[in-house]
Amino acid sequence: MEHIYAPWRFDYVTDAKPEGCIFCHISKNLEDEKLHVVFHDELCYVVMNKYPYSPGHIMVIPHFHTENIEELSDDVWQRVSLRVKQGVKLLKEVMPCEGVNIGMNLGEIAGAGIAQHVHYHLLPRWKGDTNFISVIGGTRVYPVDFEKIFQKLKENAFNYFI
Repeated sequence: MEHIYAPWRFDYVTDAKPEGCIFCHISKNLEDEKLHVVFHDELCYVVMNKYPYSPGHIMVIPHFHTENIEELSDDVWQRVSLRVKQGVKLLKEVMPCEGVNIGMNLGEIAGAGIAQHVHYHLLPRWKGDTNFISVIGGTRVYPVDFEKIFQKLKENAFNYFI
């Protein structure tokens, strides 16, 4: 039997988990480098997904805690939408990627892993980034260091999130 090692996943099962909503925890600790916040303002923030689907997977999250987008004020909704647009440009130019998937899963039944707090996913994509190991082996190969991507995106964030 062959083994594929993913030692970074060990943190997922062994790290202490914050009480309550992880996104509210991040919102209250925006300067904590280990939370990987790329950018923030008074209405929302942009954070690297700790367990990404693809290298550079970021999320745009309002500070306001709700599972229902219809409860977001128009100001918050518009700001989140602006940050999504700016995040796409950041990913296309800094990663650089050939495309971006944008998604929001509303509710657990719709596939939300963290259903209690709305958030957008922005996933950079490249031609051929899905291969046999993802399809047959059920394993994704992450070809670049997470921390290096985080630093690269964070260093460039203020050129895009204005």
